[in-house]
Parts: sequence; C-alpha cells; structure tokens
Amino acid sequence: MTPASRTPFSRTAALRRRGTWPASQRSSGVAIDLGSARTKAWMPDHGLIVDEPTIISPGADGGSRPVHRGVVVDEAGAARILERLLGHRAGLGHYSMVVLTTPVLCAGQHQRVVRAALEVLDARVVLTIDGVKAAALGAGADLARPLLVLDIGAGLTEVGLLVDGGLTQAHRLDVGTSDLGATTTVAELVQSIVAVVTDLLRLDCGGLVVDALDRGPLLTGGGALRPEITYRLAKQLAAPVRPAPAPQTAAVRGAGLAMVAADRHPTLTGQPL
Repeated sequence: MTPASRTPFSRTAALRRRGTWPASQRSSGVAIDLGSARTKAWMPDHGLIVDEPTIISPGADGGSRPVHRGVVVDEAGAARILERLLGHRAGLGHYSMVVLTTPVLCAGQHQRVVRAALEVLDARVVLTIDGVKAAALGAGADLARPLLVLDIGAGLTEVGLLVDGGLTQAHRLDVGTSDLGATTTVAELVQSIVAVVTDLLRLDCGGLVVDALDRGPLLTGGGALRPEITYRLAKQLAAPVRPAPAPQTAAVRGAGLAMVAADRHPTLTGQPL
C-alpha cells in the first residue's frame, strides 16, 4: 500500500477545503513538491492532500505561473498558492516541519526565494531534499545499490546517480513533457537524456553508472506515463528502464517518507533551507 492510498484523496481534499480537519488528526509536518505545472503535498496518516495546478488566478489567459523550469520566479505568487492550498485559509498551517523537494543544481537565489515564500506556512523547521532522491524513496527503490534516476517533469528533466543513498552526480535539462509537440519531440528529449548518461559514463563514476544501467534506470515524473518515452530510452540505453509506481507523485511521497524519518530521528534530516 502506498502512503497516498491510506486516506481517500477526495475525502481529505474536502476536509481541507472546508477547513474542518479535526485538530486531533492534524499532522505536525507536510511534504511539498512545488512543480512547474502542479503543486503536490503529502501528510502522514492522510497521504496526498493536494494535487493542484501551480497557477495564480486561473482565467481565460491560463493564469500566471510562479514556477518556471522548476525554479520559483515569482516569490509573492508562490506564497499565494501555498497559503491558498496549505495555509491558514485552507484550515491547515502551524506545521512543525516542512520538507520541500528541490531540483538538482538549483542556485542559491532559488533557495532564498523559496524560503521567503514558505514563511506563510509558519513552519518551525524547513528542510529540502533533492527531487531525484525523493522520487527514488517514493518509488521504494533499494538505495543500497547504485541507482540512476531519470525524472521527466513538465518543464524540467533531471538525471541523478545515487550511490549509497547519496546523490553523487546530477544533471538538469530545461525541457520536459510540456515542450513535446511544441519546441521538441520525444526523440529529441530522449536523445538529450541519453547524451547526459553517456557523459556520466566517461567520468570517474563510470563503473557505477554501468552497474546502475545493468540494474535498470528508474523513470519518474509525468514523462514516465508516456510509453513511447520508456520504449525509446530502453532501446537507446540498452537497459531495462523501470517506470515508478504512480510516477507523477513519487517525489512528494518520498519527501513525506523522509520527513517522517527526520521527525523520528533528527540526525537523518536533510539540508536546512
């Protein structure tokens, strides 16, 4: 049973919208995946409570998007979305801990903007976890062995090599599923990912990459829902590509599991934001 299946999403979402979540059932922490296309949140004992478009004031023009290619470009807009979905106006808030997924190789400016936006949630502690590691945790992957994670989101593709549970190599491509059919093709997206993996093979970690390819890369994000991507990647990498269960929510589930572990064992916490 996945964490998200423990409580029906419709019931949980309805309680959040009405602001009537019983105080005795409120969790002290929340995991958040603030994506370019959608914002997701997960709470212990309730599972996935938020899965909404990352859009400010939706309208005829499609609304404004405060996150672009995984990076927050509108601090105030991101804060408004977080307050609407998870703050006091949603009947929640007063969190002791927030764990946020972050894209690999994100700049310090992004970290500062996100920290400011998260202030609306009044969290006592805010931690971050690399999105690719969170996705691996959410997929239930064995992190004792080298693992190559290919996370294809709406506006960003991330390639990460995990060794002994830690992120040792990471690359990002500013292209995702929202670009398909507009500025790029599936074949071009796959070729870009293959080029990154090929570059990794030339580094000192090449032997570990070979082990990870023999095991089979883990495919996460919305791109894992497109069979043609899985097929082309498997063919060009000559490796068994494994789509994660419910790949579009793997990262937020993994961040939630990391939050539970951090809450129980403070020494296991990630990087403070």
